[in-house]
Amino acid sequence: MLVSVIMPTYNCGKFISQSLDSVISQTISDWEVQIVDDCSTDNTAEVLKPYLEKYPNIHYYVLPKNGGPAIARTEAIKRATGKYVAFLDSDDLWMPNKLAKQIEFMEKTGAKFSATGYGWMDEDGNDLHIALIPP
Repeated sequence: MLVSVIMPTYNCGKFISQSLDSVISQTISDWEVQIVDDCSTDNTAEVLKPYLEKYPNIHYYVLPKNGGPAIARTEAIKRATGKYVAFLDSDDLWMPNKLAKQIEFMEKTGAKFSATGYGWMDEDGNDLHIALIPP
């Protein structure tokens, strides 16, 4: 496995499909997603059901008790099997070439860690014209 995508979630049933679709759309296909649910009380599990049936590389685990995003993220990392670890919150989206660009950069430079810029949008997907790009 090349990349383990770490996705903590809590009550993101409204957004998690789009987040997963942005992983599925990556130009790199050698990935797994480790979703750790911090005891959601919405329809997150129901929304994930078709993804879990269709994609054997998407894994879902529910914590025994609510512990916060750091606990969920740590549990997902423990379950990861990839050479690289990538973090994606369950209400965020990736551009299709995000993983390819970062992995190419890391392999070319020998970097052990990399980050990218990001933009913000509202709940309806409208661009808020805020972009943060690392130097």
